[in-house]
Amino acid sequence: MADDRTGEPRARAVPKSRLSRLGVMGRLAGSVAGNVLAEGAKRIVAGERPQLRDLVLTPGNAARAAEQLSQLRGAAMKLGQMISLDAGDVLPEELTQILARLRDRAHHMPPAQLQQVLAREWGGDWRRRFALFEAQPIAAASIGQVHRARLPDGRTVAIKVQYPGVRQSIDADVDNVAALLRLSGLLPKGLDIAPLLAEAKRQLHDEADYRREAAMMTRYADHLAGDDRYLVPRPIAEFSTENVLAMDYIAARPIEVLEPEPQEIRDRVTTALIDLVLRELFEFAFIQTDPNFANYRYQPETGRLVLLDFGAAMPVPPSLSVGYRLLLRSGLNADRAGVRAAALDLGFFSPAALARHPQAIARMIGLILAQTDRAADFDFADRGFLQAVRGEGMTMVEDRAIWHIPPADTLFVQRKVSGMALLAARLRARVKLRALVAERLGL
Repeated sequence: MADDRTGEPRARAVPKSRLSRLGVMGRLAGSVAGNVLAEGAKRIVAGERPQLRDLVLTPGNAARAAEQLSQLRGAAMKLGQMISLDAGDVLPEELTQILARLRDRAHHMPPAQLQQVLAREWGGDWRRRFALFEAQPIAAASIGQVHRARLPDGRTVAIKVQYPGVRQSIDADVDNVAALLRLSGLLPKGLDIAPLLAEAKRQLHDEADYRREAAMMTRYADHLAGDDRYLVPRPIAEFSTENVLAMDYIAARPIEVLEPEPQEIRDRVTTALIDLVLRELFEFAFIQTDPNFANYRYQPETGRLVLLDFGAAMPVPPSLSVGYRLLLRSGLNADRAGVRAAALDLGFFSPAALARHPQAIARMIGLILAQTDRAADFDFADRGFLQAVRGEGMTMVEDRAIWHIPPADTLFVQRKVSGMALLAARLRARVKLRALVAERLGL
């Protein structure tokens, strides 16, 4: 991990108790409600008849949500990050941009709170174990912050320290954010999100267990041993606990530094990223499901990708691997019926959607297959066909009676797939996608 701060991050104590965290959420709900009343009155005076959803989803309310969730950190902020990345096609663009602030605006713990956490984990004399421990974090995210340190033997290490109270607040935070989503009017009243909330809580509890993450990091590094396209840090057991994760420090730059690089470099790196997803699905049966761009870094001097953050890593169920294999194989063979059947089995749309909107689904599949046919060099910068697909899909989006929640495993894997597509578009990459997929499918 490298120190690429563009400014000094702000120190702010993490609210630890359930009551203090509930107070933050209450202030957020109160400010949103007050803004709804003020905005509604203004629009009525102007002769409009505003919908509640339009009053809730204002830039002002989104900015308030971003600030309050970043103060809470933990599951509340993590879910806000996920919404900003995953719901970009549902939320208005300006709101997505505001929520996207959550990806890099976390406060960090003030020194006194950091000292309390590390003394609890390592003992009061913990500083004697280091030749140097940088008090200013080099990164601050939703669940923890990262410090650089040097051991007496000269090794430089990265120390990820979990914010206090995060694990204990996960269930309440998820429920509170879900309540805000319902208030927004984004979700149909009859949509059962309970299974998804339960799975989100389970995964967030996994992410908050740093011993588990150390094991996942080791497993992932073992899978990529010998592949010189990637670097994965190894955990350092003697300094790692359930709430602190010590690992190799690997100097690298944010993946976005590639944006001005020559086309061939961007294409090579993006090909490696997409190939990694295919290997996760069909070779490792094990996938890191968080596509946050901060988890992918680049070493200009070696051309290697540095992979970080394995709290959201999970096994890929055999049925899911088979489902994606059938989907991709049908796509390569221009088999419309096969694509439709595989997408239905994976839960991309429901039987009710297929029954009510068969032509829209057929047109969407046709658009995707037309793009696949000319995917010898797939240009991720060309988003035209995606806009066409979204246009067809809006018919189903507007039919709220057929909204459904796909299986959680499909959601998590597809989040990774979609995240890599977004990163490839950001890098304006061109990839020999058809040949790459065919190779990994053994075709």
